[in-house]
Amino acid sequence: MADGGARAALQRLIEERGEDYAGLSRLLGRNPAYVQQFIKRGSPRRLAEEDRRRLARYFGVEEALLGGEAAANDRAGPVIVPMLDVGASAGAGAAVDGERTRAHAAFDPTWLRKVASGGADKLSIIRVEGDSMAPTLADGDEILVDRADATGRLRDGIYVLRLDGALMVKRLAFNPAARTVTIRSDNPAYPSWADCDPAKVELVGRAVWVGRRLT
Repeated sequence: MADGGARAALQRLIEERGEDYAGLSRLLGRNPAYVQQFIKRGSPRRLAEEDRRRLARYFGVEEALLGGEAAANDRAGPVIVPMLDVGASAGAGAAVDGERTRAHAAFDPTWLRKVASGGADKLSIIRVEGDSMAPTLADGDEILVDRADATGRLRDGIYVLRLDGALMVKRLAFNPAARTVTIRSDNPAYPSWADCDPAKVELVGRAVWVGRRLT
């Protein structure tokens, strides 16, 4: 799609969804005027690949609508994501002894772009260990972690994080007014930590998909 078409398409999406330029710019980790300048002034002339991917995923559209080459990407075949030999505890926390790849999983690139904002080099699959995130996540579940979605536009959701050297999967709730974050377990039998300083929480990535074996 021509650059002018991509700008017009983005403007239409913003109007239809009730979004604003500054909010989308923050989503991309850019200055507040970035999206408006792209649409109104044509600067930059084209969206950067990572910016285009994030916007397409956010709006749930194909990258081609925003100036990408969807057909070329699809011809490249499935995206191979490593399944790491490491678990993220949904309990008290597990130490990370290594990140050896134990297997691989293949995903359709069109579907993956709608689920994750990061490229293949920013994605990995790890196990859930423990039951503190039950019933949302069960012991032994496999979660797709998007490491590109750990910074920038932080928002409520399930994240993999490190605390005191332990790898954990927890639900985060951000308080923008107080600039704090609450770390929660979905299982009420486990404790939560309220009003934490985000700077002291090492986010690894956002959990964007879960798979499990049915028994």
